[in-house]
Amino acid sequence: MNQLKSSMILCKRIRVSGYFIHTTLNKFRHGAGGVMFFGEIVNVVIQEEKTGCGIASVANIIGFPYVDVKVKANSIGIFSEDKTLYSDTGYVRKLLTEYDVKTSTKELEFTSWDKLPDLALLSIKYHEEDGVPFWHWVVFKRIDGRPVVLDSAAYLNENMRFDFDVMDPKWYIEVTKT
Repeated sequence: MNQLKSSMILCKRIRVSGYFIHTTLNKFRHGAGGVMFFGEIVNVVIQEEKTGCGIASVANIIGFPYVDVKVKANSIGIFSEDKTLYSDTGYVRKLLTEYDVKTSTKELEFTSWDKLPDLALLSIKYHEEDGVPFWHWVVFKRIDGRPVVLDSAAYLNENMRFDFDVMDPKWYIEVTKT
Protein backbone atom coordinates (compact mmCIF):
# COMPACT_ATOMS: atom_id res chain seq x y z
CA MET A 1 0.00 0.00 0.00
CA ASN A 2 1.49 3.36 -0.85
CA GLN A 3 2.13 5.85 1.90
CA LEU A 4 -0.49 8.31 0.74
CA LYS A 5 -3.27 5.74 1.02
CA SER A 6 -2.09 4.59 4.45
CA SER A 7 -1.97 8.08 5.92
CA MET A 8 -4.55 9.78 8.04
CA ILE A 9 -5.02 13.51 7.58
CA LEU A 10 -6.23 15.60 10.48
CA CYS A 11 -6.92 19.32 10.53
CA LYS A 12 -6.99 21.29 13.74
CA ARG A 13 -7.18 24.93 14.74
CA ILE A 14 -4.65 25.67 17.48
CA ARG A 15 -4.15 28.84 19.50
CA VAL A 16 -0.44 29.66 19.85
CA SER A 17 0.84 32.78 21.57
CA GLY A 18 -2.44 34.58 20.99
CA TYR A 19 -2.71 33.56 17.32
CA PHE A 20 -4.87 30.89 15.78
CA ILE A 21 -3.13 28.64 13.27
CA HIS A 22 -4.50 25.82 11.19
CA THR A 23 -2.46 22.66 11.23
CA THR A 24 -2.63 19.71 8.93
CA LEU A 25 -1.20 16.56 10.42
CA ASN A 26 -0.33 13.58 8.28
CA LYS A 27 0.29 10.53 10.44
CA PHE A 28 2.01 7.78 8.52
CA ARG A 29 2.36 4.15 9.50
CA HIS A 30 5.80 4.61 11.02
CA GLY A 31 4.74 7.50 13.24
CA ALA A 32 6.17 10.35 11.19
CA GLY A 33 3.89 13.32 10.91
CA GLY A 34 4.07 16.68 9.23
CA VAL A 35 2.52 19.81 10.73
CA MET A 36 2.65 23.22 9.10
CA PHE A 37 3.62 25.55 11.94
CA PHE A 38 4.12 29.22 11.02
CA GLY A 39 5.39 28.36 7.56
CA GLU A 40 7.63 25.44 8.55
CA ILE A 41 6.74 21.76 8.28
CA VAL A 42 7.47 20.05 11.58
CA ASN A 43 7.77 16.27 11.59
CA VAL A 44 7.14 14.66 14.95
CA VAL A 45 8.76 11.24 15.31
CA ILE A 46 6.83 8.91 17.61
CA GLN A 47 8.66 6.44 19.81
CA GLU A 48 8.10 2.83 18.81
CA GLU A 49 8.94 1.34 22.21
CA LYS A 50 7.83 2.23 25.71
CA THR A 51 11.38 3.24 26.63
CA GLY A 52 12.28 4.84 23.29
CA CYS A 53 11.78 8.52 24.14
CA GLY A 54 15.52 9.28 24.04
CA ILE A 55 15.94 7.69 20.62
CA ALA A 56 12.81 9.44 19.34
CA SER A 57 13.99 12.79 20.73
CA VAL A 58 17.28 12.44 18.87
CA ALA A 59 15.28 11.57 15.73
CA ASN A 60 13.15 14.70 16.26
CA ILE A 61 16.27 16.86 16.55
CA ILE A 62 18.06 15.51 13.47
CA GLY A 63 14.98 14.83 11.33
CA PHE A 64 15.56 11.11 10.74
CA PRO A 65 13.05 8.25 11.11
CA TYR A 66 12.96 6.42 14.45
CA VAL A 67 14.11 3.12 12.95
CA ASP A 68 17.26 4.72 11.43
CA VAL A 69 18.25 6.34 14.73
CA LYS A 70 17.55 3.10 16.59
CA VAL A 71 19.88 1.19 14.24
CA LYS A 72 22.63 3.78 14.87
CA ALA A 73 21.99 3.64 18.64
CA ASN A 74 22.21 -0.16 18.67
CA SER A 75 25.46 -0.04 16.68
CA ILE A 76 27.10 2.02 19.44
CA GLY A 77 25.71 -0.06 22.30
CA ILE A 78 22.56 1.90 23.14
CA PHE A 79 19.39 -0.20 23.43
CA SER A 80 15.94 1.08 24.36
CA GLU A 81 15.43 -1.96 26.61
CA ASP A 82 18.22 -0.70 28.91
CA LYS A 83 16.58 0.59 32.11
CA THR A 84 19.46 3.03 32.74
CA LEU A 85 18.28 5.11 29.77
CA TYR A 86 15.68 6.56 32.14
CA SER A 87 18.30 7.97 34.49
CA ASP A 88 21.44 8.82 32.51
CA THR A 89 21.93 11.71 30.08
CA GLY A 90 25.11 10.23 28.59
CA TYR A 91 23.23 8.01 26.15
CA VAL A 92 21.42 10.78 24.28
CA ARG A 93 24.54 12.96 24.31
CA LYS A 94 26.59 10.12 22.80
CA LEU A 95 23.93 9.43 20.18
CA LEU A 96 23.67 13.10 19.22
CA THR A 97 27.45 13.35 18.77
CA GLU A 98 27.18 10.53 16.22
CA TYR A 99 25.20 13.04 14.12
CA ASP A 100 27.61 15.96 14.79
CA VAL A 101 25.12 17.63 17.13
CA LYS A 102 26.61 19.41 20.13
CA THR A 103 25.07 19.55 23.60
CA SER A 104 25.78 21.56 26.73
CA THR A 105 28.23 19.77 29.01
CA LYS A 106 25.83 19.72 31.93
CA GLU A 107 22.13 19.77 32.67
CA LEU A 108 20.81 23.26 33.27
CA GLU A 109 18.01 24.02 35.72
CA PHE A 110 14.71 24.89 34.09
CA THR A 111 13.52 28.30 35.27
CA SER A 112 11.07 29.45 32.58
CA TRP A 113 10.00 28.73 29.01
CA ASP A 114 11.19 32.16 27.89
CA LYS A 115 14.74 31.48 29.09
CA LEU A 116 15.19 28.23 27.17
CA PRO A 117 17.53 28.23 24.15
CA ASP A 118 16.00 27.79 20.69
CA LEU A 119 16.66 24.04 20.77
CA ALA A 120 16.85 21.85 23.89
CA LEU A 121 16.21 18.40 25.30
CA LEU A 122 13.88 18.67 28.29
CA SER A 123 13.31 16.24 31.13
CA ILE A 124 9.64 16.06 32.07
CA LYS A 125 7.74 13.65 34.33
CA TYR A 126 10.78 13.61 36.60
CA HIS A 127 10.50 11.32 39.62
CA GLU A 128 12.65 9.06 41.77
CA GLU A 129 12.24 5.38 42.57
CA ASP A 130 14.42 4.03 45.37
CA GLY A 131 16.67 7.07 44.96
CA VAL A 132 17.13 6.56 41.20
CA PRO A 133 15.95 9.45 38.97
CA PHE A 134 13.66 8.80 36.00
CA TRP A 135 12.21 11.15 33.36
CA HIS A 136 10.69 11.39 29.90
CA TRP A 137 12.65 13.15 27.12
CA VAL A 138 10.97 15.78 24.92
CA VAL A 139 12.37 18.34 22.47
CA PHE A 140 11.79 22.07 22.90
CA LYS A 141 12.28 24.32 19.89
CA ARG A 142 11.35 27.76 18.67
CA ILE A 143 10.04 28.12 15.15
CA ASP A 144 9.92 31.71 13.94
CA GLY A 145 10.23 32.73 17.59
CA ARG A 146 7.27 30.63 18.72
CA PRO A 147 7.77 27.80 21.24
CA VAL A 148 6.70 24.21 20.71
CA VAL A 149 7.46 20.91 22.44
CA LEU A 150 7.81 17.74 20.37
CA ASP A 151 6.71 14.85 22.56
CA SER A 152 7.26 11.38 21.11
CA ALA A 153 4.86 9.57 23.46
CA ALA A 154 2.66 7.26 21.38
CA TYR A 155 -0.33 7.61 23.71
CA LEU A 156 -0.76 11.35 23.04
CA ASN A 157 -3.45 12.60 20.68
CA GLU A 158 -1.28 15.58 19.76
CA ASN A 159 2.53 15.25 19.76
CA MET A 160 3.19 18.93 19.09
CA ARG A 161 2.51 20.36 22.53
CA PHE A 162 1.60 23.88 23.56
CA ASP A 163 0.26 23.03 27.04
CA PHE A 164 3.28 24.58 28.76
CA ASP A 165 1.37 25.06 32.01
CA VAL A 166 0.99 21.30 32.56
CA MET A 167 4.50 20.19 31.64
CA ASP A 168 6.89 20.48 34.55
CA PRO A 169 10.49 20.35 33.27
CA LYS A 170 13.18 19.72 35.88
CA TRP A 171 16.19 20.62 33.73
CA TYR A 172 17.30 20.83 30.11
CA ILE A 173 20.28 20.22 27.84
CA GLU A 174 21.02 22.89 25.25
CA VAL A 175 21.40 21.46 21.75
CA THR A 176 23.31 23.02 18.85
CA LYS A 177 23.10 21.60 15.34
CA THR A 178 26.27 22.17 13.31
